[in-house]
Amino acid sequence: MSNSFELPEGFLWGASTAAHQIEGMNVNSDFWAHEHNELLAGRFKDKSGDACDSYHRWPEDMDLLAGFGFTDYRFSIEWARIEPAPGEFSDAEIAHYRSMVEGAVERGLRPMLTLNHFTVPLWFDERGGWLAHDAVELFGRFVEAAAPIFTDGVERICTINEPNMVARFATLRKMITGADGDVAASDHGYDSATTQALIKAHKKAVDVLGHIAPHIQTGWSVAIANHHVVGGGEDIAAEIALQARDVFVRASEGDHWIGVQSYARVFVGAQGVLPVPDEAPKTLTGWEYYPPALGEALHTVAALVPGTPIIVTENGIAENDDTRRISYTSGALEGMRGALGDGIDVRGYYHWSALDNYEWGSYIPTFGLIAVDRKTFVRTPKPSASWLGAAGQNRSIELGVDSAN
Repeated sequence: MSNSFELPEGFLWGASTAAHQIEGMNVNSDFWAHEHNELLAGRFKDKSGDACDSYHRWPEDMDLLAGFGFTDYRFSIEWARIEPAPGEFSDAEIAHYRSMVEGAVERGLRPMLTLNHFTVPLWFDERGGWLAHDAVELFGRFVEAAAPIFTDGVERICTINEPNMVARFATLRKMITGADGDVAASDHGYDSATTQALIKAHKKAVDVLGHIAPHIQTGWSVAIANHHVVGGGEDIAAEIALQARDVFVRASEGDHWIGVQSYARVFVGAQGVLPVPDEAPKTLTGWEYYPPALGEALHTVAALVPGTPIIVTENGIAENDDTRRISYTSGALEGMRGALGDGIDVRGYYHWSALDNYEWGSYIPTFGLIAVDRKTFVRTPKPSASWLGAAGQNRSIELGVDSAN
């Protein structure tokens, strides 16, 4: 039986995207170079190419979101476009993203900007990326240069998306390329030096924003996969949770909010992380179909940083069957309602993703509320877009959809 969940007053209700995944032809970024690197070719089923061509079609995308009733839209600005060469800032690209902010506001969508969603300029990557001696200062310089985009009309900024995943990618890259670096010293796959650099970069961005746009509420988003212990793995599970995740959560203490990004859970045994059980229902990414993950993640983060407001900046499922997407999301939102009922300060929910997009190597995992034709770029909204978006207008959403395993 379905039941209605009333959204709290002022609750953020939106969808999220990332520039590299939807814009297309982001040719000055490190990830574009990785896609075309022969050494890494085996890791990419697809190249990003034109992606969803949202660089040109963003007005249509925003029209659809606003039309369905969403009140908020989280999107990222691309550092590689704004600063394609060291110290050379593009006024045209700054104006482009400023137009997106103004376009969102005109449509009744409150924009949340992400300053860094995985990709960086190729020149930045080639000089050492986040491990370069001046990486933190360079990121701060970029934030300051991008100020015309967000000083008016933007109330929330996410500095860095999933820094824990960035730290993990750093270790993976060292292992693949054989680059110099003490991989063994990483904390269960999270490169220690990159971790510390990202925390410093986040705090630098918060400091810059505090000076040039003090009205903006700042935070960063962390990928949260709760650890479920299997067969005597308590010690290793606790160690993984402490070393590989919690440091990023605790770094948000003192911020205006922290973003929680939740999709599934992780099984942990005595030897570490285990594969998803064969019998478990799975999504197109191979992750377990497990709607309670969001509620668990919210409780975990609230315990780690009590008093820091939480925004769900990503939650969704890679699925071709949209009824299964609605079922999963309904279960996830049930967990969020439970967290709110337990007194956890959750301020908003952004679904991942607004569009079927480029999922970092493949177009097969479809997370979107809106399908995108890979040749014509025609947008086709799914029933989930109407169901989820209606909550923005009604300030309530129907839950309790039967689970589809």
